[in-house]
Amino acid sequence: MGESRQQYSDEFKEKTVQYIQEQTKSVPQIAEELNIPAETLHQWLAKHRKFENEPLVDREAIRQKDHRIEEQATEIEDLKEEIAILKKAMHFFSKERK
Repeated sequence: MGESRQQYSDEFKEKTVQYIQEQTKSVPQIAEELNIPAETLHQWLAKHRKFENEPLVDREAIRQKDHRIEEQATEIEDLKEEIAILKKAMHFFSKERK
């Protein structure tokens, strides 16, 4: 005998598509999470997709953010070094002289 197929309401499909659009995970990851075949989710996306909820993923923007993060990490290290120097200077100058 054939295997019975799971039926989903249009409301469930639309909410699932909205969920997919709000996530940064891939469709196969979400398919595994929801226990629904990835091909089924792709079909739902094609039918129910609304672009206002979808995050904009731009490779150039990601590269710029990565570069900025690297710059900030370097700046943080420089500031930590300056703080360490200032602490040593404060300790040196705060000693009483005899």
